[in-house]
Amino acid sequence: MQYGLIMAGGSGTRLWPLSRKDRPKQMLPLIGGRSLMQLAYERLRGLFPPERIYVCTGADHAEAVFANIPELPRANLLGEPVGRDTANAVGFSAAVLQRKDPDAMVVVVTADHVIKPVERFQECLRLGLEVVGEQPDALVTFGIVPTHGHTGLGYIYRGDPLTLASSHKGAYRVQAFKEKPDQATADRYVESGRYYWNSGMFVWRCDTVLRELSLHLPEAHAGHMKIAEAWDSPRRESVLREVYPQLQRISIDYAVMEPASQRKGKAHVVTVEMPIDWLDVGSWPSLAETLSLDEQDNAIDAPLTLLIDADNNIIISHDPDHLVATVGLSDMIVVHTRDVTMVCPKRDAQRVKELVQKAKEQFGERFQ
Repeated sequence: MQYGLIMAGGSGTRLWPLSRKDRPKQMLPLIGGRSLMQLAYERLRGLFPPERIYVCTGADHAEAVFANIPELPRANLLGEPVGRDTANAVGFSAAVLQRKDPDAMVVVVTADHVIKPVERFQECLRLGLEVVGEQPDALVTFGIVPTHGHTGLGYIYRGDPLTLASSHKGAYRVQAFKEKPDQATADRYVESGRYYWNSGMFVWRCDTVLRELSLHLPEAHAGHMKIAEAWDSPRRESVLREVYPQLQRISIDYAVMEPASQRKGKAHVVTVEMPIDWLDVGSWPSLAETLSLDEQDNAIDAPLTLLIDADNNIIISHDPDHLVATVGLSDMIVVHTRDVTMVCPKRDAQRVKELVQKAKEQFGERFQ
């Protein structure tokens, strides 16, 4: 059987102070009044019924998930007691799914992206499922066709095309994964036409990815299987809280995908070309790309603003009774919430994480 899995971990610290520990970015109504979680779910709903869609997120966020997706079955939420990066989110989820269905095949997506057009995205997912259906040892990743040389993303270097029974095109062997490049290298990648942005989305059989984890990350794999064995028993929570925090924090790319692409495991890696508009909403400037601009190129998501001689700013406030007023302001980010107002130059948007850490050191958990 085929399933969909939304990975919704992380707290979105670069979208602080709107994104907080108890209301992470993927649950907030950031995109036209819709949350990233809702958008991710709706994209999968075109392929799977609710009973075959799962969400892996922090256990503390469970009620926020159900508030976002009321039709999600409660049994389909896989709650992590602590974050342990994507290798464990994937492994834990695969172990639970495989215990329920030994032939489970799963599409793994994240709740961080704005993707258009949805129909083309779903076509690519279907092609990924087709590849795994024909080649059970395949680990499929999706390569976003790049629009420019991006230095903040990893890349997939494609090899020879796959020949499928349906004659569908767009699937390729993976030659290598490349780390975030400098600008000259990124530009060269794009010009070659053989490199994709690494989307962090996958399709595989659960038993295949679990086998690879057993080879490359055996201690974590043993923990995943121990959790799965207790999943339908009264011991579920105690085993989960005992085992999960001890797992090594590591991404699925480092743990499995890169070794597999180097022929170090028993699986092979395939990439499916994904020619879509894809935005990773991981910072205020990236969120601003989803907003309309006024005549002075200000990106505004606020009910009340008063701007004089202001241009190229990002203004965010969800308080209907609060006026954001500026004079002579350019290239700045202004975010107002009930208890925090943040002002930051756009060029320093990546340093918002430093503010979060500084706030924790000075005020404890109050503003986290």
